[in-house]
Amino acid sequence: MGRVTLKSVAEAAGVSVSTVSNAYNRPGQLSAEVRQRVLETARSLGYAGPDPAARSLRSQRAGAIGLLFTERLSYAFSDPYSVGMLAGLSEVAEAHRTGLLLIPLASPDSSTPQDVELDADTMRQAVVDGVVAYCVDADHPARQVALDRGLPMASTIELDDDRQRYVLIDEDGAAKALGRHLRELGHRNVGVVVNSREPAGAATLLSADDEEDLYYDSRLRLRGLRQALGPQAQVTAVSAGHNSQEAGRTAARFLLDRPDRPTAIACTSDVLALGVLDAVKARGLAPGRDVSVSGFDDIPAARAADLTSVRQPIAEKGRLLGRMLLDPQFTQRKVVLDTELVVRSSTGPAPH
Repeated sequence: MGRVTLKSVAEAAGVSVSTVSNAYNRPGQLSAEVRQRVLETARSLGYAGPDPAARSLRSQRAGAIGLLFTERLSYAFSDPYSVGMLAGLSEVAEAHRTGLLLIPLASPDSSTPQDVELDADTMRQAVVDGVVAYCVDADHPARQVALDRGLPMASTIELDDDRQRYVLIDEDGAAKALGRHLRELGHRNVGVVVNSREPAGAATLLSADDEEDLYYDSRLRLRGLRQALGPQAQVTAVSAGHNSQEAGRTAARFLLDRPDRPTAIACTSDVLALGVLDAVKARGLAPGRDVSVSGFDDIPAARAADLTSVRQPIAEKGRLLGRMLLDPQFTQRKVVLDTELVVRSSTGPAPH
């Protein structure tokens, strides 16, 4: 089969070329039924939509890369991990005189499916030369559109897809190092606070099915902690919403008020752990003596709080993602960065 064009999609769908064009560029001019038929026909033919860069720039170079992430736009500028990674990515983009387009996405299991379809439309129209997929589900429609368009993609989660390149840490190994540390300190009753896709709210115990719906990194960190703590340990996984100190405080209050209060609370991010520290201290308990608390990422605030954490090179991850898209001399397909367990006063021997 030759190259699929607007004309061939129009013929297959039984509509005019202008109707196909409107389905991508002016969807408000079509009924929902007609537009859906056109898009489904296009997908079946392997047509990802008009190339915005080729359409608008003779050079077919947009001079920008896109950053896809399933969070609110404000999160990119408020979450310390995101800020650090963006700093590294922006450093490389600036060196290559390239812009950075932030594209926040709805979760693929969103209660409003139309938002997810809008995300796919946004990706069809995005004038970018490549894409960084930052904690975006493998089956998210916007991610698939970017790949169908043939855009280079650098990802922070590893998939069995040679169209993409990867910058990773050993999530499982890093979590196991933290789990062994807690086990060696004698902790056998451990709460784990994880972030979820939900807004901050009430704390809930996570079932096995709930855990499968967690973000990729949270799922691996929880699994690694469990394995390192061993079958003799009681591990209680709790979430109170997306990555925020408020969610950490809420989850910690839930764990600390249980009759079988855990002797340690491990968190899948430092932001959550800082909220846990607030709740521990509010109850007159001493971190590291009465309850051990640990985080993940080792952001600057973790050092200031004397929080035990897993350190990862956040800005370097951003720089490498940028180089994979922009530096022709950088040919590595996958990079796995080192992590380090940094032990501070927030963890100590389990109280008897």
